[in-house]
Amino acid sequence: MNLSISNYNNFFKMKGILDRNTIHVFHDEFRNIFREVNALTINIEDIVSMDKYGVNAMAELHNQAIIKNKKFTIIGNGCEDLYHHFRSEAA
Repeated sequence: MNLSISNYNNFFKMKGILDRNTIHVFHDEFRNIFREVNALTINIEDIVSMDKYGVNAMAELHNQAIIKNKKFTIIGNGCEDLYHHFRSEAA
């Protein structure tokens, strides 16, 4: 299964698998996103699975938002590994 990303304004919906094989789609979509928007919301509800490369890509995007003082929100129950990563970062 591939990764597809659709968007409307600052709301992005991801569907499929975010892994080593599809990470290029993620990077292409979000490479310079914070030059264009001040707030970003990503829905991961339809992510079937995410490996460590996907988790790291989301974490890098989060770090960019912090550095550039932008709002970044992840919604949905798509990936338990991602939840645990951000939970451990907060602790």
